[in-house]
Amino acid sequence: MEPQFGSGLHQFFFRSMNETLKGEMIDSIKYALLNNEPRITIEKIDVTFPDQKTGAVDIGVKYVINQTNTRHNYVFPFYLNEGTNL
Repeated sequence: MEPQFGSGLHQFFFRSMNETLKGEMIDSIKYALLNNEPRITIEKIDVTFPDQKTGAVDIGVKYVINQTNTRHNYVFPFYLNEGTNL
């Protein structure tokens, strides 16, 4: 129901596995998380290519869950009672 939801990593299929690709993937993941998951703060995103022959990509995301409630909280009734970012 949300056509913009997701990271768009499919656009990186069949590309050369190099540092430029890593940077582009990190930016895409960071953008997707900032827009689709406002309840977290991203600390670090790692992209590695453990086996370039098979095209394997490992993505690690280190994040912290925000302690304050926002309107983006999906738990009823907290998003109604405690939303703070009007």
